[in-house]
Amino acid sequence: MLNIDNLKQYKHIHLIGIGGVSMSGIAEILHSCGFIVTGSDRTSSEVTDKLIKTHIPVKIGHDIENVEKSNLVVYSAAVKKDDPELVRARELNIPIIERGTFLGMLTKSFKDTICISGTHGKTTTTSMIALCFMEAGKDPSIQVGAYLKQLDGNYRVGNSDYFIIEACEYVESYLKLFPKTEVILNIDNDHLDYFGSLENIIKSFGNYIKLIPEDGLLVINWDDENCKLLARNTTAKVVSYGIQNENANFVARNITYNKNGFPTFDVYHNNNFYRTISLSVPGIHNVMNALACIAVCNEYGIEKDDMKSALYKYSGAHRRFEFKGSFNNISVYDDYGHHPTEIVATYNALKQKQYNESWVIFQPHTYSRTKNLLNDFVNALINFDNIIVTDIYAARENNTYNISAKDLVDKINELIKGTKKEAIYISDFNEIVKYVKENAKPSDIVLTLGAGTVTEIGPMLVEENI
Repeated sequence: MLNIDNLKQYKHIHLIGIGGVSMSGIAEILHSCGFIVTGSDRTSSEVTDKLIKTHIPVKIGHDIENVEKSNLVVYSAAVKKDDPELVRARELNIPIIERGTFLGMLTKSFKDTICISGTHGKTTTTSMIALCFMEAGKDPSIQVGAYLKQLDGNYRVGNSDYFIIEACEYVESYLKLFPKTEVILNIDNDHLDYFGSLENIIKSFGNYIKLIPEDGLLVINWDDENCKLLARNTTAKVVSYGIQNENANFVARNITYNKNGFPTFDVYHNNNFYRTISLSVPGIHNVMNALACIAVCNEYGIEKDDMKSALYKYSGAHRRFEFKGSFNNISVYDDYGHHPTEIVATYNALKQKQYNESWVIFQPHTYSRTKNLLNDFVNALINFDNIIVTDIYAARENNTYNISAKDLVDKINELIKGTKKEAIYISDFNEIVKYVKENAKPSDIVLTLGAGTVTEIGPMLVEENI
């Protein structure tokens, strides 16, 4: 049960950037606990509309009036220091707290917070664990990084000691949390604009693992050497999982795929048969995510039948190999993958499906990531039969890296010279749609890929359905 003693001095809490994935979940939890919650955001969205329907006032634009009435202002990392609402709060000496720090305060209010982290797979594994806990009637509170249809959103307010959340390593915001259980899915070279090197990332995860109490739990990927090394950083119980490493506590064997690329596999626990599991999401990477989920749920006493049922019902979160529709018997999918490892995992999942030729429409995400991992992106994208690259999505950056999408295309074409393949650069989304509709053939698969606006292309392809 949520213990709000550390928050009850704040009767009215105002959230700047309330439409964000994490902020909206925080708002709903606070609202359910009886706080007066108000918020503002730059743009309206399905999230802000939903908050308004649950009687949380949201102002599109700045809301100085509610700042002045509040006892605490919480702001997202995207809000600049000279934001008028923050400026006014400082003038009135109203306490202001950054979202990550406040989320840490919330996790401290639960007796049992389960944090899922790692470079890849956080959203999917958080969703899987959440659905298993719900299936078992454990009534958890949940915060996940994408829309999940079973939640009709990205959060759930429960009435138990359990808080299941996605814990992000970027800017080390996960170090502000108070976990009882940590799940470490993998540790890879990402967010180098902040960390600078893989060694710094590993060191940060080591510090994160040290947050687990002695009576807590660490569930960790035994196929990942970086993860294995860090398991010694805790005195808590360690449960491992893997496919390649047979010494892991939970292992998947006898993996097969149906025509949709969905896997069925046997789970072994300490080398004893545990249960056969079937998934409704594709790819071997999702077998790994499911193993992490099963390892957690087993420790929390969830019945095998509840796990099996919940995992089968999970058909993916928003933008995780999401089917968008079809045109001319050509299937269109959308995926959030924006790191080379994620692209390879998505391609391997796609490979298990039945199709003629594959198309990828890739939007690189941030200049720094594109520059630092350029060759890795090249080697990941050349797997596809047809490759279209559009402009880099800047996100939080300016282009001080002297890099462009054309550089990526040129590198790909250097490597595939002499083959029938060719990578092409197209900036305009309408031109991409026109090109694909003129050149894709029946039974092809088209995949839009990236963490930015590339997600808009799928609906553009299928909306006319010609």
